[in-house]
Formats: sequence, C-alpha cells, structure tokens
Amino acid sequence: MTLIKSISGIRGTIGGKTGDNLTPVDAVKFASAYGTFLKNNSTKEKLTVVIGRDARISGPMIHNLVVNTLIGLGINVIDLDLSTTPTVEVAVPLEKADGGIILTASHNPKQWNALKLLNEKGEFLSGADGAKILEIAESEAFDFSDVDNLGEITVNDAYMDIHIDEVLNLPLVDAEAVKAAKFKVVVDGVNSSGGIIIPKLLELMGVEVVKLYCEPNGHFPHNPEPLKEHLTDISELVVKEKADLGVVVDPDVDRLAFISEDGEMFGEEYTLVAVADYVLSKTPGNTVSNMSSSRALRDVTNAHNGSYEASAVGEVNVVELMKKNNAVIGGEGNGGIIYPELHYGRDSLVGVALFLTHLANKKMKVSELRASYPEYFMSKNKIELTPQIDVDAILEAMTKKYSNENITTIDGVKIDFAENWVHLRKSNTEPIIRIYTEAATQQLADDLALRIIDEIKAVAGI
Repeated sequence: MTLIKSISGIRGTIGGKTGDNLTPVDAVKFASAYGTFLKNNSTKEKLTVVIGRDARISGPMIHNLVVNTLIGLGINVIDLDLSTTPTVEVAVPLEKADGGIILTASHNPKQWNALKLLNEKGEFLSGADGAKILEIAESEAFDFSDVDNLGEITVNDAYMDIHIDEVLNLPLVDAEAVKAAKFKVVVDGVNSSGGIIIPKLLELMGVEVVKLYCEPNGHFPHNPEPLKEHLTDISELVVKEKADLGVVVDPDVDRLAFISEDGEMFGEEYTLVAVADYVLSKTPGNTVSNMSSSRALRDVTNAHNGSYEASAVGEVNVVELMKKNNAVIGGEGNGGIIYPELHYGRDSLVGVALFLTHLANKKMKVSELRASYPEYFMSKNKIELTPQIDVDAILEAMTKKYSNENITTIDGVKIDFAENWVHLRKSNTEPIIRIYTEAATQQLADDLALRIIDEIKAVAGI
C-alpha cells in the first residue's frame, strides 16, 4: 500500500494512513495544490476546471472531495461525473477551461485511485509543473475563498456523446465503410465507463455489439490491465459468437487491445502499428512511440517513407516529441493511440474507429491483418524493489557492461542489439523495475529477459 507522486499524477490505494495512501485528506491536499497552482499562474478572476471519473468503487467519494475542494478555492467546476480520460481531455479545450482532473488509476486494480492532472489544452502537465504542485502540496500553501467567492458546479453529462461525435467527424474515420462491412464485435469494458462509450460508438458505426463486463459498477471481473493472461473470457466469447474481433479497454479507456476472430491476441503492441499503418497510408508523415514499444512501428513508418523516433516512457514525453517531429500518429505500445487530429492524448475511441475503418478497407480478417505486419515478440517482466536495492547503481552497472552496444539513457537504460533490445527502467507508477525485451521469437525474447534478470540479481546481490 503506497502513495506515488509522479508526472503521471498522484496515485495510491484507498484506506490506511494519511501520507501513505490516497486517503480523503490526501485527495483534498493534492486537489488544493493543483487548484492553487492554477490560480498562481493565472490573472483570471475566475478559473474553470473539468472533472471526470472512471467507474471505480472509490470514484464517487474521491470525486466529491476533489470537486468541493476546488469550489472552496473559488474555482468553477464542469462536472462530467462518469467519463473517460480522453473524454475529459477533449472537453477541456472545448469548454475553454483552465485545466482538468481525471479521477482514475488507469489499469491498476480496484483498490487504487488517482488524480491525473491536465493543463488548459487538455494535455498532461509537464514534469516541471508537476514538481511545482508537489511543492505546494508539501508546504500546504493554500488560500481558500471566502463565502461570497466560492466556485460553482455545472453538471454536463453530454461529453461522452460529444466525444463520440468528434471521433466520427474525423476525415479518416469512415463509418459508412464500417457499416457496409457488417462487423460483429465483442466488447470487454471491465465494468467501467468503457462499457458505455465503446458500445455506443460501435453501434453508431453500424457494428453489431456483444457486451461483456460492460456494467459500470467498478467491480473489475479480472485484472484491468489488458494483457493476454487476463483476457481468457473475451477470447472464448469471440470464438463462440463467431465475432470478427474483440475490443478490450482499461477502466479509463486510454488503452486498447484487440482479439482476432480466432480468439488470439492481436497484440497490444500492434494496436498502434495497425492504426499507424492506416493513418500513414492516407496522410504520410512521422511517428513517435516510447522506448519500450515495438520496433514494428519503426518498420511500418519506414515502409511509408516516414521518420520514426522513440521518446522516454510517459505520455507527456511522447506528446512532446510528437509535437517536435510533427508526427501524424503516435502513442505507446501498451495500446495507447495518440492522434493529434483530435487531441494529444491516448484515446481508445479514436483507435477503435480508425482500426475498423482500416479493417473495412483491407477486406481481410483480423488475423490476416496481424500477419501482414513485421513479426516481433516481447517479454515484459518486473522485479519488486526493496529499500536495500540501489536501482541507479544497477542501471549504471548494466550500462557499463554493455558499453559496446547502442545504448540510450534518456529513460533508464535501453540496449539496442542488432536483432533485439532490452529496456530497463524504474516504473513511474509502481515500486518496481521493469525489464522489457523484444526479439524475433518469443523464446528469444524470454531468454534475453531471463539473462538480464540474472545479471541484475547478480549486480544487486539478490
């Protein structure tokens, strides 16, 4: 049980002691720090913040605390209530708001919740701004408003529909082509807000929808991270229903995975690869993903005569490099699609709409589409951290050991071998060190991971 403060937001488990977990006191403290940060950086008389939450059991409690804290600071709140991360990101600029907060712990289990903080563009705050907010929280330098200057709440429950409309209005989304393809799709909404918004989007595109775990009650029926080992139910249902594919999202709908018609995983890494292939075929340009993402995006980008670059892990880093390189599509290998034509944030709705348009145009099965892309296999492992382990010393030792290889150290250590790679880094959201490897076969990726883990353990003496 822990409270983690990072550029990904303030994240912790519900219950326990103040300062160690995301207690009501901590929720108020960090909402106060965020509101104070906005006020310190604005000359406006009245600020506005958009708030939305996923369907976590703790959502209504944290939501009420955060909303009323902002009201107490004299900030107006546009309350979307049950929503998604990309929906709030879309709403902030449309409302000309000064910021936004999404109450979600993304793919973390049900005992977690978090405050994800946005700027006036509906994008995640920079690391520097996040650091300022943590300083304000630490010093508790809050100045609340008097009774005549409290903020006001405006409830707006239309934004999931508005978000869907924004997606359907994109030039590269062809709902008519999708409708003509007569797709049947199984949706696993992990009993959160994706169970509402994804089926609604699909139905408006003329898709027959089979719902699985689409009740937004916050009781996640499986681990909410959309990985193969958690998705046996939908894999079986896709085959049973003779569906064309399965769609899986995480609780806040910014990560997207597909299941092929044969019940096999399309591969979370290949969500971005397939969508990028379609986007690049219509709008040639550059791409960006993070350093832990598959080389397949590089290969597809090169095939379309574009330029690919890798950023440090973290959505804010991907977005920064996308803007710098004028990328037409980007994201993360965890199934996060960032399509700047709509907004600079991971968005499963955009991913679903573009993927189905691509599939309708290709007139092939999902498994056939997957087989058309370069074949890479990834192994994702982690080592639990203890206070005794000096992670920086480990990373330094590994850098030294492989100094003859192509090494990047902008985010942990990435070692690019000729045929494969390994990326070692501290997690932003959990007390672990992640070990990602990729190779031409699963066996080679697993073997490389095991070798590196043994080497790390030898260095750490564990």
